[in-house]
Amino acid sequence: MPEIRTGTSSSFFNFTIMPAQSDNSQLSTLNAQLLKQYWGYDSFRGIQEEIINSISENKDTLGLMPTGGGKSITFQVPALAKDGLCLVITPLIALMKDQVQNLRKRGIKALSIYSGMNRQDIITTLENCIFGNYKFLYISPERLDTEIFRTKLRKMKVSMITVDESHCISQWGYDFRPAYLKIAEIRELLPDVPVLALTATATPEVVKDIQARLHFRRENVFRMSFERSNLAYIVRKTDNKTGELLHILRNMPGSAIVYVRNRRRTKEITELLNNEDITADFYHAGLDDATKDIRQHRWQSGGSRVMVATNAFGMGIDKPDVRIVIHMDLPDSIEAYFQEAGRAGRDGQKAYAVILYAKADKTTLHKRIPDTFPEKEYIKDVYEHLQYYYQMAMGDGLDCVREFNIEDFCRKFKYFPVPVDSALKILTQAGYLEYTGEQDNTSRLLFTIQRDELYRLREMGDDMDKLIQTVLRSYTGVFTDYTYINEDSLAIRTGLTRRQIYEQLVHLAKLRIVSYIPRKKTPYIIYTRERIEAQLIHISPEIYEERKARYETRINAMLEYVTNDTLCRSRMLLDYFGEKNEHNCGQCDTCIGLRKQTATCQPDREELYEKIHEILSGAPQTPAGLLEQLPIEKELLTEALHRLLDEGKIIVVDGILQIKK
Repeated sequence: MPEIRTGTSSSFFNFTIMPAQSDNSQLSTLNAQLLKQYWGYDSFRGIQEEIINSISENKDTLGLMPTGGGKSITFQVPALAKDGLCLVITPLIALMKDQVQNLRKRGIKALSIYSGMNRQDIITTLENCIFGNYKFLYISPERLDTEIFRTKLRKMKVSMITVDESHCISQWGYDFRPAYLKIAEIRELLPDVPVLALTATATPEVVKDIQARLHFRRENVFRMSFERSNLAYIVRKTDNKTGELLHILRNMPGSAIVYVRNRRRTKEITELLNNEDITADFYHAGLDDATKDIRQHRWQSGGSRVMVATNAFGMGIDKPDVRIVIHMDLPDSIEAYFQEAGRAGRDGQKAYAVILYAKADKTTLHKRIPDTFPEKEYIKDVYEHLQYYYQMAMGDGLDCVREFNIEDFCRKFKYFPVPVDSALKILTQAGYLEYTGEQDNTSRLLFTIQRDELYRLREMGDDMDKLIQTVLRSYTGVFTDYTYINEDSLAIRTGLTRRQIYEQLVHLAKLRIVSYIPRKKTPYIIYTRERIEAQLIHISPEIYEERKARYETRINAMLEYVTNDTLCRSRMLLDYFGEKNEHNCGQCDTCIGLRKQTATCQPDREELYEKIHEILSGAPQTPAGLLEQLPIEKELLTEALHRLLDEGKIIVVDGILQIKK
């Protein structure tokens, strides 16, 4: 029988719940000492210790912990106790940088590899992992599939593998990412190394799939309750969303996140709030890293009150005192909503998660189905036009890498960007190409004049001379081929600002002295096989029909959640994730609404006593049976029964209430 342990009294897996035990008390003591030494905590919280004990005993382990549950401790502590390097796989570059920085502040050696780093920096980082006694290497899943990484990995002493956001490996999940499938291949290179998978959102089906895809030696799941007793879930039905938004923010103090569906809306809502004297910034994936960092820091430090964002914001963001999260547009899954809403109230204080819902949202949400799963013929047409776009001959293309400008492509062939993006993702799933989405590409520089012509540039000023000399000292081969450069590094070495570096390089490019390709976010198309006839493309039911059906199910679950006006919202969310909860939260809008409704029709006490007497005169009842016949709250009935029992007007025989004869 698989061993399933939970942090609660019951388990949604219906397996035997085993008491958490550690065979190695010495290791447990060491883990506790490390927690105190590096983080200053006297004890672990929730299920942290159980997960740590499990991975410390070299067991493949899956930890289900809601946002703010303290996931990072569960791998950082045991990794410090083990001899060797912990490989941390995460898709979140912002989280990588934050955690590496925080570990270094604590005197712990940590490194990271992510998109946008040049080849030399990657090689240096990997060499440091082999020889430099580092404890953590954070890496994005896309980087796992490179030859250089796999070559160097064989020489590393890896103690454990941590897979953050592990739901991304499951095709049944809401946020599947093909790059995650490469993790199983990494496990084959490190067969004796245990894996710790962590996620904040997973249904029972996804939980099983994660373990299968990560080749768990046996099922081993630790589950923290997803209940957030300090968080009130509210659905506000309104046709005037902006008016309602302003009303809420004026009446609710504290830091806030406002989620919207697209990039354009982030800017519009931010301008609206600032015009109403509510300080706000906007955030989306299309912003450059420097702008993201500035705005994130400003919001985290209280310089701006509200962050208006797409779903690109929030993962890995640790701001405990967010008082309210507002969704202006509906997410397309309960999983996404739960994760985003969970950014409120991580300090344990009262917080609110509000959805603004209009009737038109239902139509808008259903429209996402054909946008996300366009017809198969449409997908084949996109594939065919892609070949015209790149002038790719039949049978060519294998291993070709091409920059992809989706706006230009759509303009040429009269497509809309959203379904094209979806079609390319489905073609990626089907194995015909790899569509990377937006990638950070490092700046590149090539001198187009000869080295002996550099004397001409001395008349361009001291700053320009300083920049050119620094480039020549820092990089080799700049006269023969494009060389990756880092403007931030050049700024530090020259004493100029990054902006000045950029402007001077652009100036040199206009003078045709250099060819300068600035860093930019560019999607790529990588052909994983040669071009074939569009009609020969096969898209299997697993990739299309089954995933589409699941997507529709998730959308319907989201709509059921917002249109419900009788069930406790907290219980609905917990039930979705397979966690049974027997009590209402008492603070969501439906609980409050039902309480008000009940209060208006409560009989006075004497009337209630008479009603109970009348029902019991007809036939003896259980308390539950009596409650079904009375439109009152359970607590009020309990109080009335105690009174009648004390007065001897009713008696209990074998759990059955009856009139005393």
